[in-house]
Order: sequence, then structure tokens, then C-alpha cells
Amino acid sequence: MVSDAIAPLVLVRHLPPGEGPGPDPQTLADPPLRLLLRADERTSLRGHRRSACGRDLLLQLPRGAALEPGDRLAPEAGGPVVVVAAAGEPLMVVRAGDPLALLQAAYHLGNRHVAMELHRDELRLGVDNVLEDLLRHRGLTVERTVGPFLPEPGAYEPAGHAHSHRHP
Repeated sequence: MVSDAIAPLVLVRHLPPGEGPGPDPQTLADPPLRLLLRADERTSLRGHRRSACGRDLLLQLPRGAALEPGDRLAPEAGGPVVVVAAAGEPLMVVRAGDPLALLQAAYHLGNRHVAMELHRDELRLGVDNVLEDLLRHRGLTVERTVGPFLPEPGAYEPAGHAHSHRHP
């Protein structure tokens, strides 16, 4: 565990794909730090966080799209690169024998502005007892699990920001 006496690593840059870790050659040999974040935490681009190894981090990123797993963050003038990863969180996996029933469920959940991860044969959403009852009442199968949650971005998300979850 890293001591709290060390100043936090201030992250101000979102590195584009292919850009190196920074001008400091010492950092090239260092493995990147991992920042595990739940889906709701990936929407906040400011504030204190801790890397997976316990390093104190301070996000001061410019406004923009939510962080995505695989995004790389860096301090202004070189230093260690921090890679964003999806933390496991409690989820419900919703399935149906009939594709139309799953599509109807997605419609009703979307009408309630529920964050969802969409797949061809299942929906994933955060655990909610009321929604679980509603889905079961509609004849869908609901299974609880823990895993990374990569919800579909909002309709007004910048067009160039792709999400990275799998599509079967």
C-alpha cells in the first residue's frame, strides 16, 4: 500500500490511442496503473480515486464523454499512465425465450431511463428489486451476477466515442 504522505498523482490528460505515456523516459519501463471504476464512477471526471495498487489519484480531466475501460489517463508533464478498467458490480442479466419479449423489456426499461448493457440475447442492468419483479412478471428470466457493467452510452454521447463491450 502506498503511503498517504505521497502527493496524489494529478491526471489531467486523456491520451488518444497510440500516444505514449509522456516525455519522461523513466515511465516507459513502468507498467501502467489500473483504475477500477464502476459504471456510475466512470461518468465523474473529477475527484479523488485510488488505483488498484492503492496509489492516490486526483482526476482533473476536461469535460467530455464518460471514461471507458481501456482509456488511458496521464499527468500534464509525463509520469505514470493510468488505465481505466471496469470494476465488478452487482448486475441482473435478463433473458427471454422470445426475442420480442426481450425487445419489449428494453423498451419499458428505456422508458424508465434505466442504464442498460445491450446484447443480442440478453440485457444487463444494475440490481433493482422493483425492476426484477416487473421483469419476472412479464415472463423474463432474471439472474443475478457480479461483473463489469458497460451500459449503452446516451443518445447525445459524442459520435466519435465508441464503447468497447462485446456484441455476440
